[in-house]
Amino acid sequence: MQPDPGLARLDQLAGLDGLAQMQAMLDGELPPPPIALTLDFLLIEVAKGKAVFQGKPQFRHYNPLGTVHGGWFATLLDSALGCAVHTTLEPGSGYTTLEFKVNLVRALTDKVPLVRAIGEVTHRGRQVATSEARLLGHDGKLYAHASTTCLIFEQRQG
Repeated sequence: MQPDPGLARLDQLAGLDGLAQMQAMLDGELPPPPIALTLDFLLIEVAKGKAVFQGKPQFRHYNPLGTVHGGWFATLLDSALGCAVHTTLEPGSGYTTLEFKVNLVRALTDKVPLVRAIGEVTHRGRQVATSEARLLGHDGKLYAHASTTCLIFEQRQG
């Protein structure tokens, strides 16, 4: 059972590397971010260099053309991309997105019960990391794919 959405306190994150932080969120020890509730998705798997989110396309996510809005695809994929990078962070490190690209290859409706965004790190350097993600339907169909470049930095204390 997931706790209510929120933000982890700094004292909860102190001394944890990125993978431990993500695992604590998956285990329900840290709250999921509010965006997950807003857009009906959740973290379902983490490993070093990998993050998987599952989402449920809803009618409320539709654009005026009658399919799921590309922003929903993008948010789910961005979460998988960024969190895959997050799993590689040392304690006291952070990251931010420098560039993000999405390719939508198939329309999505609420007739598709669940999709998974699978993000995996393709490169991890000292200051820059890249990752790629795929958005797959319950039947394995590809709906979108994406890539990102992230800047890695030391977080300031206080």
